[in-house]
Amino acid sequence: MSASLPADEPVHPDTGGDGLVRVRLDLGYDGTRFAGWAEQPGLRTVQGEVTAAVGRVLRLDPAPRLTVAGRTDAGVHASGQVAHVDVPAAAWAAVPGRSGAAPGTALVRRLAGVLPPDVRVQRARQAPTGFDARFGALRRRYAYRVCDDPAGVPPLRRFDVLHHRRPLDVAAMDLAARSLVGLREFAAFCKPREGASTVRTLLAYSWRRTDDGLLVADVRADAFCHSMVRALVGAALAVGDGRRDVDWPRLVQDRAVRDPAVAVVGPRGLTLEEVVYPADADLAARAAQSRAVRTLP
Repeated sequence: MSASLPADEPVHPDTGGDGLVRVRLDLGYDGTRFAGWAEQPGLRTVQGEVTAAVGRVLRLDPAPRLTVAGRTDAGVHASGQVAHVDVPAAAWAAVPGRSGAAPGTALVRRLAGVLPPDVRVQRARQAPTGFDARFGALRRRYAYRVCDDPAGVPPLRRFDVLHHRRPLDVAAMDLAARSLVGLREFAAFCKPREGASTVRTLLAYSWRRTDDGLLVADVRADAFCHSMVRALVGAALAVGDGRRDVDWPRLVQDRAVRDPAVAVVGPRGLTLEEVVYPADADLAARAAQSRAVRTLP
C-alpha cells in the first residue's frame, strides 16, 4: 500500500530564492486560546499572530508566509515548534538597526515586544542550505499529560493536563502503547482526509507516571496524521481504566479502519515538545525523501 504526505500546504523551495534569506524560527505557545496553528478567516491562530508580528517587525506588506513543522489543532500547545520563513535579504540585514546584535538575536527581541504573551519565538537564525521546517524533519515528539487524582488537576497545570475521573493502570497503558510501534497503517487512529495517507512510522509510544503523580505519554513519529496522537491516547486510557484489554489497541490497529470505540481525547493535555532534523549536509536529501511515496512492506 502506498503512502505520501498530504498536500495540505504549499510546497516551498528548499532555500530562499534570489534576494531571499530563509530564517528558522523556534517557537513555543499556549494553545488554549488559539484556534490551532493554521490561519483561518475570523479566528485567532498561532500562524496569524506570528505572521503579523514578523511582517510588522520587518516592515513587510504583505507579511511573508510561514511554513511549520507540524500544524497543531485548536487547544494544543507547543514548547518545541519549528517554522521557516523566506524574507528579503535587505530586511534581514536591517533587523539589528544600530544595536550591533546578530539579526536572529535582534529579531527575537523585537518580536517579544509585539507578540501576545501566549506565543513566543524563542530563537531565530538563518537556516542552512536545504532546510525545510516541514519536509526536512526526521521526527516529531509529543507529550500528553493526564491526571487521575480524584482531587483534580493541580491549579497551576490546569491548561496543559487532562483530568481522567477513573484511576489508571500505567503499566497496562504502557504495554498497550508499545505494541503499536512501527511502520504501520494508522487508519484506525486518524480522522480521514480525502487524498491523505494514514501510513506512518510510529517510532516510540510509552507511558510513565512522574514523581508528582501525573501520567505522561511519550509519542514520536516521522509524521502524524490528523488527530492521531489524541486517538492513540484515547485507546490507552480505555486500557488504563479497565474498559478494554491490553491487546485491544493492537487489534483495532490491525483492522485498519476508523473505529468509533476509539475516543479522541481533548487537546488540553497535548504538547509538541521537539522536532528533530538531520545534519545540515543531509537536509536536502531528507526533504526529498519526505515528499516521496512510502510503502508498507
